[in-house]
Amino acid sequence: MNTNTTSVWRKILKELEIVVVIPTYNNGKTLAAVIEEVYRYADDIIVINDGSTDDTANILEQYPAIRTITHPVNKGKGTALKHGLSQAKKEGFRYAITIDSDGQHFASDIPCFIEAIEKEPDTLLVGARNLASDNMPGKNTFANKFSNFWFRLETGLKLEDTQSGYRLYPLRKMDVQSCWYTAKYEFELEAIVFAAWGDVVVKNIPIHVYYPPQAERVSHFRPFRDFTRISVLNTVLVLITCLWIIPRNLLRKLSWSNCKRFFTDNVLNTRESNLKIVLAIMLGIFMGIVPLWGYQMLITLFLAHLFRLNKVIALVAANISIPPMIPLLLYGSYRTGCMVLGNPPDLHLGDLSLENVKSVLEQYLIGSIIFAMACSLLSGVISTALLAICRRKNGYD
Repeated sequence: MNTNTTSVWRKILKELEIVVVIPTYNNGKTLAAVIEEVYRYADDIIVINDGSTDDTANILEQYPAIRTITHPVNKGKGTALKHGLSQAKKEGFRYAITIDSDGQHFASDIPCFIEAIEKEPDTLLVGARNLASDNMPGKNTFANKFSNFWFRLETGLKLEDTQSGYRLYPLRKMDVQSCWYTAKYEFELEAIVFAAWGDVVVKNIPIHVYYPPQAERVSHFRPFRDFTRISVLNTVLVLITCLWIIPRNLLRKLSWSNCKRFFTDNVLNTRESNLKIVLAIMLGIFMGIVPLWGYQMLITLFLAHLFRLNKVIALVAANISIPPMIPLLLYGSYRTGCMVLGNPPDLHLGDLSLENVKSVLEQYLIGSIIFAMACSLLSGVISTALLAICRRKNGYD
């Protein structure tokens, strides 16, 4: 690590427009020590007193230079961080380093964040703890692995630690006041997911961590309630990923050169048979229409792997359910259901009775499966004809 003195680091933080944000709730035993350590590296500090009922307020009075945000009642770590980051952005800071007030993080790791952000400006840096360290609580290890899995599913990015509260946020690249952000511990996962969706680079950097013996720990994490909220959040994020983020990313790539490259690499020059390619297209089209919202891509990937079909082609075909196509697919499914069941295609939007809702849902569900099969077969016929023409000269027909 760079051996600059702490006074030099304070100057560097000033030049880089960095503020340190410390959320705290009933951590009176460790708060003063954390502030003293942070002061060795940073002059600009914001502390959010999130409704503490211990002597936190008295401790903060000893540091008049600190900007303090006080919540009369506890609102949760996510809300505290959101308010702290919003205040930092309002004051014009470019970056905010967040550090917990329970003494588990080392202010001496602040230079690690600085060195990393100087190499890659406007990156969101998440401190990666050694999950195999002594005294690491088992629930923390499980929660982090759980969070890492969902983060990768939702963004395609692999991180070693997605739950560490020791971070550097690039404030000018993020909408920290977004109403999407949640109130409790799940904020820290949601924040990096939305950052990644917003094309902010998210990376881990190694940090040190101290876990005191069990008898000395002060934890506000409630396993059942917090895991439940995190699970609900991840369900919503996966739905958004499948219904919006994946189609959005696909549309961004739909330039003529990218389409030509995809067609050349995955259709013209692949050694797979025409039949395999056609089946992959048919699978993707079918899965893109059937009402398995939020899980279409996962099931498509699983079935393509099971039947040894081209996963890339199947996933691309499944993106038939991109937002501009959704109204057409919904109407086609509903109209098909009406034809099969012999009912008139009248939604009766003014009638919200249980019987009417049940009838419309039945027509849509039955129609969507039949409509998906019909579209899948039609795509199979068309792709078979096109492949026979396009691939003949390549010798793969």
